[in-house]
Amino acid sequence: MRVLELTFYGNSVAAWLVALAVAVAIGLGLAVLRPVITRRLAAVAERTRTRLDDVFLELIARTHRLFIFILAVYAGAIVLILPAPTMALADSILVIALLAQTGLWVNHLVITWLARQAEARGADDPASATKLAVLRVPAQFAVWALVSLVALDNLGVDITVLVAGLGVGGIAVALATQNILGDLFASLSIVLDKPFAKGDYIVVGSDAGTVEYIGLKTTRLRASSGEQIVCSNADLLQSRIYNYQDRRERRVVFGFGTVYQTPPDKVAAIPAMVREIIEAQPATRFDRGHFTGFGDSSLDFEFVYYMEVPDGAIYMDARQAINLGILRRFEADGIAFAYPTRTLFVERGEESPKS
Repeated sequence: MRVLELTFYGNSVAAWLVALAVAVAIGLGLAVLRPVITRRLAAVAERTRTRLDDVFLELIARTHRLFIFILAVYAGAIVLILPAPTMALADSILVIALLAQTGLWVNHLVITWLARQAEARGADDPASATKLAVLRVPAQFAVWALVSLVALDNLGVDITVLVAGLGVGGIAVALATQNILGDLFASLSIVLDKPFAKGDYIVVGSDAGTVEYIGLKTTRLRASSGEQIVCSNADLLQSRIYNYQDRRERRVVFGFGTVYQTPPDKVAAIPAMVREIIEAQPATRFDRGHFTGFGDSSLDFEFVYYMEVPDGAIYMDARQAINLGILRRFEADGIAFAYPTRTLFVERGEESPKS
């Protein structure tokens, strides 16, 4: 029994054994109870429609083993009589572990919530789904920045001086990485202002394609010919963007010319003739048609109509049918299309008398 009465670091061996037993009991107890509780909650969650039990189950699954170990060791330490500096160190380690574990829990909740919101809105609201996906990184950064500041404050660090220093350093970093930050803020502008969203067909300068991905630095388009176009977000916002996704109808302007030999009566009949052909096509709305002027080698006409559906394939089918209809009517009525011609008049002088 004398061995148990020996003193080590201000505590008897018996006290150290009790502390070890408490630490092992709590550590093993939590390690064994976690899978048991997880299985029980999983069975309950399958029978309920509420999300609260699912969230609680996910948080238990995200509890780190190192946190359980630190918690068990601290429980054993409070059984002992330890010097104030040692207990202060143990308190600090426990607080940091608790803050880190809380950060893991909150980070998981944020990611899960954003993912589910994006999935729920993906089909009906691509712009909102894109915004939620882009906000994931800033949200994670905010969570861990807050956890780090609270941890440093508990360690006795003056975070007001640190924040001020970070502000000065942040200005230097911002100047050094202004292009990257420009793309980052541009991505936030895109998801908040919503000039386009994933799935939209846009034209930017000489490039055109369907938006496949909006990232923190770049946006990727899939061109009609199959290749992927990667555009800088900052460059996108500095360009004029044509978004065809929300187009409800298409305005079509076209014209042609007939030869000058066309009789005036037939010239006067051409606008009504073309109008009849246009209105015969489905999903078209005739706007106007006129004999507009005298060209170098043609009598010029201009027509405007609207396609009431934005689909490009339907528009091309209608345009082809209109062109064929005009071609057949002109052939049947003996009207000729004009093409570049030049008439040369030669004036012959008087012949000299024969000698």
